[in-house]
Amino acid sequence: MEIRYSVNPEDFKRYTTEEIRKEFLYTNLYQPDTIQAYYTHVDRVVTLGCMPVNEEISIDKGIDIWHNFGTHYFLERREIGIFNIGGEGTINVDGKVYELGYKDCLYITMGAEEVHFATKDPEKPAKFYMASTPAHRSYETRLLKLADANHRPIGDAEHCNKRVINQFIHPDVLPTCQLSMGMTCLDKGSNWNTMPAHTHERRMEVYTYFEVPDDQVVFHMMGTGDQTRHIVMHNEEAVYSPSWSIHAGVGTTNYTFIWAMGGENQAFDDMDEIAIKDLK
Repeated sequence: MEIRYSVNPEDFKRYTTEEIRKEFLYTNLYQPDTIQAYYTHVDRVVTLGCMPVNEEISIDKGIDIWHNFGTHYFLERREIGIFNIGGEGTINVDGKVYELGYKDCLYITMGAEEVHFATKDPEKPAKFYMASTPAHRSYETRLLKLADANHRPIGDAEHCNKRVINQFIHPDVLPTCQLSMGMTCLDKGSNWNTMPAHTHERRMEVYTYFEVPDDQVVFHMMGTGDQTRHIVMHNEEAVYSPSWSIHAGVGTTNYTFIWAMGGENQAFDDMDEIAIKDLK
């Protein structure tokens, strides 16, 4: 598991392209029969990728649980949200098996001891994208299909940002300690997300972009509103944004992205918006 530490916004202004990518970008999340994990000390969020092909993979494979978390198993003091962005797969949680198709989501509450991932067809392996935050109590593990999510159409074709925000792990859908996750799908002809830009001082956010063709990219915007920077992102890469950073993107085509949040609260109107005319 790779560790990332907090970055001061004043220091960030002097970062080179290479330094920004090294600190904030998560790559190579889906390697055969492994767990790829990134731990950021910003709200202690862990981002993981798993692509089981020929084996059933435990969530703690290759992770020193006691050294990294001071617990006996991964979810002893954590909760986790999981999206499948690959072929059909299964997740076994303490003996109960959940089947996840493309874009299905599973929330696993704190206290689940055994979590294993498997693929149904090795020729079309599942790709499990995960975000985990610290937790203080147990709720209910629940499988969420797209139909179970809150669907919020937003934007319009005139501004190239017509999209649907699908809220999966959200206070209006199911209770959690602090984790919130959802999936935003952009219409064809639209390529901007999360404009006007905003920050939320009370929580951080992680984005992962997918359904990006191999010859296309997404320019992910970050930094303070008056000192913006960008990261060029390719398919199935992820990026984290501290509370002081905007998090928006524009693609050379339409795309889909999964957002995950963790921090002090889950109030979705608790944003500090920045007018487009004020961005620099």
